[in-house]
Amino acid sequence: MAYTYDRLLPKTGIDEAENRVRAALTDAGFGVLTEIDVKATMKKKIDKDMSGYKILGACNPGMAWEALGIEPRIGAMLPCNVILRSVDGGTEVSAIDPVASMQAVDNTELHKVAGQVRDMLKQAVENA
Repeated sequence: MAYTYDRLLPKTGIDEAENRVRAALTDAGFGVLTEIDVKATMKKKIDKDMSGYKILGACNPGMAWEALGIEPRIGAMLPCNVILRSVDGGTEVSAIDPVASMQAVDNTELHKVAGQVRDMLKQAVENA
């Protein structure tokens, strides 16, 4: 089972891709709670160079509320990460598949919520 949903944004730089992804996430009801510039962090912490790589921690408050009500410790798996990665030809956008990431949790109600979130994230990536 794949653990991400991926899309290439051809001939698109990482900054433009980030703007598009943020707008698509907002349209889908997500906010970005965390952001990590992995490229800058690796350079600062271990003096290593790499291509552009950012992690956006996306959260849909209503869906998070529902998931936390079903499984209080599920916060350990939140927010849903979306990555932007500079690759040859553009920027690759990858969103976590919450269904795949929550397979270890034996709770069918939670899996239903994860399926809804997966569909919403997938649509946001498609719309970016």
